[in-house]
Amino acid sequence: MQAQYIQLGNQMVFNGQYLLAVYRIRGKEGVALDDIASEVAAESSTGSNVKIGSSTNFSESMNAVIYRIDESKNLAWIAYPWRIFDSGGNVQNIITFLAGNVLGMSSVKECKLLDVYFPPQMLVHYDGPSYTIDNMREYLQIPKRPIFGTIIKPKIGLTSSEYAELCYDFWSGGGDFIKNDEPQADQDFAPFERMVQDVRYAMDRAEQETGRTKVHSFNISAVDFDTMLKRANLIQSIMKPGSYAFLVDGITAGWTAVQTIRRHYPNVFLHFHRAGHGAFTREENPIGFTVPVLTKFARLAGASGIHTGTAAVGKMAGSPKEDIMAARQALNLYAEGDFFKQIWSEIPEKDEDLRLAIEKEAKGESYKDFGYWRITKKMCPIISGGLNPTLIGKFLDIIGTQDFITTMGGGVHSHPMGTKVGATAVLQAYEAWEKKIPLDEYAKEKEELRVAIEFFGKKKSESVSEADEDKPMDK
Repeated sequence: MQAQYIQLGNQMVFNGQYLLAVYRIRGKEGVALDDIASEVAAESSTGSNVKIGSSTNFSESMNAVIYRIDESKNLAWIAYPWRIFDSGGNVQNIITFLAGNVLGMSSVKECKLLDVYFPPQMLVHYDGPSYTIDNMREYLQIPKRPIFGTIIKPKIGLTSSEYAELCYDFWSGGGDFIKNDEPQADQDFAPFERMVQDVRYAMDRAEQETGRTKVHSFNISAVDFDTMLKRANLIQSIMKPGSYAFLVDGITAGWTAVQTIRRHYPNVFLHFHRAGHGAFTREENPIGFTVPVLTKFARLAGASGIHTGTAAVGKMAGSPKEDIMAARQALNLYAEGDFFKQIWSEIPEKDEDLRLAIEKEAKGESYKDFGYWRITKKMCPIISGGLNPTLIGKFLDIIGTQDFITTMGGGVHSHPMGTKVGATAVLQAYEAWEKKIPLDEYAKEKEELRVAIEFFGKKKSESVSEADEDKPMDK
């Protein structure tokens, strides 16, 4: 045991000088929780697996502090002096401490970062989002409803012209937002520059026909930052301001890639795709961190939007509780987690203006008059993974907000009448929900929606039937 890291009951950790974290930790058989927790605290701050003889009084003041333990649940609360983190607002550096080497320690059998808390004194030093869903709503002239989007499918293998043709179909059918799928880049059959040019042609035609603006999110993740910046600048030279977003594969390209784009292009929607997150976040994985933790760090880094899951309505793993919590951590000024309540403000919780702003938010009212200059702005939940028109209403009931972007792929392009009609069916499904009309009843006079219900309902039945066939027969 490294006793210098254990200070159970220390109330000084709430003085604004500490990032707070809670882990579920389990060591080898017979190792006490406080013992293995002290190893984690040491490795994730100033120390190692043994007491450091070269420590100084000052270096020891930078020690992580274990201030609470729950042995019945294998939980340890650890406070980190935020002065130990790179002073330039570097989120990558924080994660290197909190979820770096500690996840690979041989003495640790379970180490899951479950929640984090950022004090207002720390928030001052981090970028947070700049361009938000509010800016996108203004450009699209969509004041209330969700922003309905798609991922072009097949996700790879289309020429730039084929890709753009599907963009036109979706937009002309009433869709708002399209994204590259996360692996799409500069493949030889669809060169990046040609793809961007063709998307612009398709967008111009769709906007002229529909009278509505559209948005496309381009994946600029690349081999190096120079190439990322080159792609971003190319997009800016071809597309109209407001009509594009920059997608960065935040896990595989890295946090530094995310923050590089945030700082170079503060007036562009920064789309954080979380491909690869399941290696850390899946509930059954004992090593890593949770979806709400990932979401909090993305907001701290300045992403405008991040994928937060379908709350078990679609195809991706994830519980409704965790996905809803992640969406609230992305959007809300005040959000409660399993362990911490996070107020995304740079002023004290007891401030009267802040209290009133939180009350307005709870009532669904705008708090713009509060002043965005003293808060970390909202980040938009992006919802993808197995949704289709028959599931829109169910998801809206669960998520409890309309402040999100959907990116349905197969749920649009698999419509038997094509992509354009698939987009229309999505909007019709939303209209039914908004008007509180049962989906089947609303579809009686909406062929697009009726065919979608028949098709996706049949696919669901086939999936259930196939699952039943895979079960062993009773003996």
